[in-house]
Amino acid sequence: MLKRTLSIILIALLFNSCWKDKSPEDLIRLKDKFKSTVSSFENKKETANKNVTKGLETLNALKSALEETKNEDKEFAKVYGDWEKVDRRVENLNKEYEDLKQKATDLFTAMETQTNSLSDKTAKKTLTNAIGKARSEYNATLVNTAKAIDKLRLLHGDAVEVVKALEVAAALNSFDNINDQMKSIEGRVDGIMEELNVAVIESKKLYEKKITELDDEMPLP
Repeated sequence: MLKRTLSIILIALLFNSCWKDKSPEDLIRLKDKFKSTVSSFENKKETANKNVTKGLETLNALKSALEETKNEDKEFAKVYGDWEKVDRRVENLNKEYEDLKQKATDLFTAMETQTNSLSDKTAKKTLTNAIGKARSEYNATLVNTAKAIDKLRLLHGDAVEVVKALEVAAALNSFDNINDQMKSIEGRVDGIMEELNVAVIESKKLYEKKITELDDEMPLP
């Protein structure tokens, strides 16, 4: 629905631009910037996912090593290092999210500006309403994305807590109480990543229909 709405908006805006001999270059430029940011966000999401997966692997390896009382110092250093990488990747992902949010704002603002320049009041009202609806839907996606990133931060914090608990467990040679915590962390990863995937999917819908393609579809004035 969002893709269709945005396509209608862009078709109408480009059509009116052609009638007025106005170039939609600014809209195209902002759309390309948004597209690039979405790609960067997706890459950082994948990097964060890989680091979380690796962190979980070293966490399990640490528990096994402690239970077998071998290479404890080495395993502790490795797991702390891996989860420190997770922390950095999550912060990088958050920075990319903030950039994504700003680029989306710029894109919608450009569409609103071009719409407000129309002389046809009916067309202006229709497009303004359509842009408002599309913007509202996408903003809801951004809110959910921010929540997913917060969940990743919480996941990182919980993993570090497990490592600390393992240090105590190693001293007591008792690991039974750690299993449920580790299962909880592992069970949350897929859901968080799926929420971040939604952000990528919905973002791509904003530019899948390129303005140049829309131009080919429009009837000549």
